[in-house]
Amino acid sequence: MICSMSRKCNCWDNVPTESWFGSFKNERVYGERFEARDEVTAMTFEYAEVFYNRKRLHSTLGYKSPMQFLSGWLTAQQQEKLVA
Repeated sequence: MICSMSRKCNCWDNVPTESWFGSFKNERVYGERFEARDEVTAMTFEYAEVFYNRKRLHSTLGYKSPMQFLSGWLTAQQQEKLVA
């Protein structure tokens, strides 16, 4: 893996990650108390894989979940190949 650094005062590399962690903390972490690391791990997996990727609607994807968006994109790609 190669580290990526943008120019000074231009931290666009972190934007997607910071956005995801901001959503994660606001929607799942704040106000919760966890007794064990396993609870945090299970909750994090459930949020990322079940809710965030499959159910949560994203405005930048036309208010679709990432799975819906990907499915539509793949369908469009396959139709393009059939036409070409």
